[in-house]
Amino acid sequence: MGGIFEVIDSHSAVIGLIALLVLLIAFILERHPPVTIAVTGAVAMLALGFVAPDDMLGVFGNNAPVTIGAMFVLSGALLRTGALEEVSGWVIRRTLRRPKLALAEVGAGTIGASAFMNNTPVVIVMIPIAKRLARVLHIASTRLLIPVSYLSILGGTITLIGTSTNLLVDGVATDKGLAPFGIFEITSVGIVSAAAGVAMLVLLGPLLLPDRPSRDDAEMGENESYLSHLVLNSDSELVGQILENTRFYRRPGVRVLAVRRGGELLRKGFQDEALEVGDQLVIAASPTEVASFAEGRDFRIGLTGVGGGISTSGPDTPRDLRLVNAVISPSHPMIGRKLSEIPMLSRLRVRVLGLARPRHLAGPDLASARVRAGDRLLIATGEDAVVSLQSNVDLAEVSDAPVQSFRRARAPIAIGTLAAVVAGAALFDLPIVALAIAGVAVVLLTRCIEPEEAWSAIDGSTLVLIFAMLAFGLGLENAGSIELIVITLQPVLAEASPFWLLVMIYAITSTLTETVTNNAVAVIMTPLVIALANALGIDARPFVVAVMFGASASFATPIGYQTNTLVYGAANYRFMDFVKIGLPMNVVVGIASCFAISVFF
Repeated sequence: MGGIFEVIDSHSAVIGLIALLVLLIAFILERHPPVTIAVTGAVAMLALGFVAPDDMLGVFGNNAPVTIGAMFVLSGALLRTGALEEVSGWVIRRTLRRPKLALAEVGAGTIGASAFMNNTPVVIVMIPIAKRLARVLHIASTRLLIPVSYLSILGGTITLIGTSTNLLVDGVATDKGLAPFGIFEITSVGIVSAAAGVAMLVLLGPLLLPDRPSRDDAEMGENESYLSHLVLNSDSELVGQILENTRFYRRPGVRVLAVRRGGELLRKGFQDEALEVGDQLVIAASPTEVASFAEGRDFRIGLTGVGGGISTSGPDTPRDLRLVNAVISPSHPMIGRKLSEIPMLSRLRVRVLGLARPRHLAGPDLASARVRAGDRLLIATGEDAVVSLQSNVDLAEVSDAPVQSFRRARAPIAIGTLAAVVAGAALFDLPIVALAIAGVAVVLLTRCIEPEEAWSAIDGSTLVLIFAMLAFGLGLENAGSIELIVITLQPVLAEASPFWLLVMIYAITSTLTETVTNNAVAVIMTPLVIALANALGIDARPFVVAVMFGASASFATPIGYQTNTLVYGAANYRFMDFVKIGLPMNVVVGIASCFAISVFF
């Protein structure tokens, strides 16, 4: 055993490089999830003795992953309070009035939002908006979704908190002795990079983006919509308001189909009508919006039986109120009958909030909808009735509905908290990690988001991968591998000008990012370029910025960046679609970024 350890000790630098090569190959082959590969690499460094157990625990003290986790929670609070939905609703209204101008506004909004919050939830919210905009403009959604992902990536480079990669590079660089980056220190470079990327999309996008329609373009959202109806309460502040001017009209997850007033059903022109007490609005809405209406005080929603059903808001709301899904089984005796006649409404204290039907929307309204096998009901019920529903042989898949209402009244708190974090770091030079943690405390205390929701908003795989790669990077440094790379490259790079050195570092980082997860590349490249700059006697800061931008510039594959993967699965894309538009994007954005870094740093 002693001989083995002596061999490892005497050839540690080479062994570390071999471990790095094996790790990169494993990432490229994708036989296992990236987090699994990273953890295995960290354990290998521990087993080889390149990282001591105390050092392994020490990586958990790095500020970057803590800050990233806190920013995930703040982004989750924006989603939970419906802040992003309100913004997207405004965009939809603009889209219907001035579609082409809305296209530019969607792009600017995506860049702006991604500059201050994690870009993954931004893209998740923007996907249905882009699809609806595509339908209004009569183009395929494949023309818009790749640009949405690319713009979110570009927006993330504008500020330090725009992407987890920026925060991670800053954390690693700070550990290596560099001064911490300011929140807007890279903004000048980010703006130049974003401008180049936008110009590239405007000029070459029409030629290189695929024009491939899919069935999803025609049916988007229908299979996720619940038919329901809202009855306006007498104490609602909406009484007397023009329907089109109300805050909920044309939200992305809500469509008003008709208005029933007395015995008359208005299917056209109802948006110009002033709302009256007792008006019944026939709507198609997402499950989240249905749940939000159920908890609101402006409307009574859904169907109840002769017993009055169950209250979903106000003092009569049961403490054990639950939302459950139930599917109508083929053996149900009510198939072909109206939903309002279903016996469950008379026998149990339940409220049917909505009905969803695969592939199309039921109608003409909730009460008159003819029940079909496979219809999914969203039901508000107390704990006592859940048992009866689950034992009903005519209902299948009775389970808790995975939906939550928006907490829109708390949206200003969530927005203000994120703004305070940004302002505190930018204007008063306060530590971003402390501000982000304080922001988490605020959104939890004010119940913008519940603790269990906050923790689920954190991408655990991303954080574990980061911690594991920090340990692996520490092992490379302790093994002398980074020093060996620097000694090997120094004679070659010493002849290069600082600008071409910058270009080479950016190109290497960007190329690796296309095949290896960007956070892993950031951890490997940051200490390497710092050591290289120190050996050459030049300022390391510009090269660290090049790593930030190169590790985010992943346009050429759908697997190089998470937002690319999201849109890849959301439309009729092929792998080569990303290559055709992404390779030119990599080149254009890379050249612009390197020139900007050389000017501003």
